[in-house]
Amino acid sequence: MKITIVGAGTAGLINALILKRRFPDYGIRIIKSKDIGIIGVGESSTEHWKSFIDYMNFDRVEMFQRTDCTYKMGVYFKNWTPVDYLHHVSGYLNDISFGQFKPGYAYLINKFSNYEMARKCWLNNSLDNQSLPNQMHFNTFKLNEYLTDQARFNNIEIIEDLIQDVLVDDNGIKELKGEKETYTSDFYVDCTGFKRLLISKLGAKWLPYNKHFTLNHAIAFPTEDTQEYPPYTQSIALKNGWMWRIPVWGRWGNGYVFNDNFINADEAKKEVEDYLGHSIEIGKDIKFESGRLDKFWIKNCTAVGLSSSFFEPLEATAIATSIQQSFILMHNLHSYNKNTIDKYNNEMNNIHQNVCDFVFLSYMNKRNDTDFWRMCQTLNVPDTLKNNLELWKNRLPILSDFNGEYNIFYQSNFIIKLHGLNMIDKEVIKKQFESYDEKLKKEIQIQMELHLKQIENASVYKHKKLINKIRENKIPFGWSI
Repeated sequence: MKITIVGAGTAGLINALILKRRFPDYGIRIIKSKDIGIIGVGESSTEHWKSFIDYMNFDRVEMFQRTDCTYKMGVYFKNWTPVDYLHHVSGYLNDISFGQFKPGYAYLINKFSNYEMARKCWLNNSLDNQSLPNQMHFNTFKLNEYLTDQARFNNIEIIEDLIQDVLVDDNGIKELKGEKETYTSDFYVDCTGFKRLLISKLGAKWLPYNKHFTLNHAIAFPTEDTQEYPPYTQSIALKNGWMWRIPVWGRWGNGYVFNDNFINADEAKKEVEDYLGHSIEIGKDIKFESGRLDKFWIKNCTAVGLSSSFFEPLEATAIATSIQQSFILMHNLHSYNKNTIDKYNNEMNNIHQNVCDFVFLSYMNKRNDTDFWRMCQTLNVPDTLKNNLELWKNRLPILSDFNGEYNIFYQSNFIIKLHGLNMIDKEVIKKQFESYDEKLKKEIQIQMELHLKQIENASVYKHKKLINKIRENKIPFGWSI
């Protein structure tokens, strides 16, 4: 089989690498245009990045050295709520489980505030060797160079050309006409970003999510390096949206996502400069519309990455969805038929509804000090989230509350988020916890105390110092990256 992927951004490269690993005998090529650059805004991953690099068997030290990456334990939400909170899914709480039953969270909520849930090293710019995170921050442009080299190493052909026309017939895409030549394949992947150059020719429609999300504009800008790096993404609520701040080696990547019905790009720049206390230089100015396709796979073409959906940068879902889409495609591409395509599209619907619900939840924060935040309180809650919130009034989220095996967020993520938003009735959870068998409660207590003791005895490194050691290939003894 011959596969042509149009677009050489992060989504296109991830898709090509995953498919080539699964189908080494397939002819896979990427068509990229030197005139169309990568968006270069998102510089953050979720834990799904680990699934990708494990599958590809990438050398982690080389990845750190070449992509200027740093560790990410989660997202620190500042000024979204009266008390700042951290979205960090702790592995040890997931380990305290009996089948699908995870009582550790009920114990934690019963005993601690959300802020206390964060380990002390979080706020000390440090990491411990007991639980290094599996999420990363990257320099997006260096990540693109790294993945491009990995593609070439894996015998993926990369062609520079500009696709000018897409010809279709009853079977799907017939050929692509470029400036240099015409391309034919058995299967095509649209990774052309917001252009949706291929999939739109087959009749895919864009479904806007304006009733749930109103942010539509972002400015991105770098800031200078600092002496220390926090091990998390900063998400800072401002007057008309929110700002991300991401430490990568040698600099910070930043951006302000806002609604341009309230302010324009120049006013957004001024608001950021007032907050930071110094001038900035805008590197990217991007307008977008939140939404997704009605169909992700049509005939002999599928859309991956920004071609298929985009809600907003909050929670770094773009790379995660690209990885999940590519893995699902990998499992279904061989000998596909209409049933395969329908199942794939249904799975994609589940993934994107899951992202929609989780990202929207952040805006249920009751902040109302500006016109923008007051407007957010009037947005329509997605029906799936509304139904789940009714369930969660009486208990914590559980696995069966979520459709799909490839979702980005599950019960652990929602529990932490709900707790940070003060949307969990602690009295209800206390009753839930007290209803546990005494032996179970005792076992939870023992495991929690054991974990806290492990943290006390863990080797701790300042985040930037640890990254420097990794880049120098001098990983501290007893550490596994």
